[in-house]
Amino acid sequence: MGSEKRLAIGADHAAYHMKEELKLFLKELGYECVDFGTHSAEAVDYPDIVFPVARAVASGEVPRAIVLCGTGIGSAMVANKVPGVRASLCHDTFSAKHARAHNDANVLAMGARVIGMGLACEIVREWLAAEFEGGRHARRVDKIVRLEEQLFTVEARRGPTSPPRAKEHPPRENQEG
Repeated sequence: MGSEKRLAIGADHAAYHMKEELKLFLKELGYECVDFGTHSAEAVDYPDIVFPVARAVASGEVPRAIVLCGTGIGSAMVANKVPGVRASLCHDTFSAKHARAHNDANVLAMGARVIGMGLACEIVREWLAAEFEGGRHARRVDKIVRLEEQLFTVEARRGPTSPPRAKEHPPRENQEG
């Protein structure tokens, strides 16, 4: 299977079931999924899943990835911390298509508590089908790449292989997983 038909996928507990269904959908489309977890609906912290997914894209292990959490916001934020990753949070097909066509997004983030499975599949289909248009958009993406080069040293781009351990914070009442 060609590398363009290979992608990484990862989700926290809130999006575990969506990830599993998307893997089946992606297989139907002819894609091989490298699953970075989570592998159950037990609570996990999305940075522990998303960071390795983003590193796989940045290193060239996979050309693209899908990351999922409750809203998709946290997953997009973590993925975009990795130089070379252009993650786009998409909850509609128009954004998904243009994330690829205009921004050359290599990571798609979605929220399982925001959209249903049918829409998630349509977003993935649009995102995978779209191609980067280049032209004036290439100039803009090149500016993002140059910003990363200015902000991150070679050592920082190689970076750690896992996210740092979190500070301990006392739980708040009525806090969701």
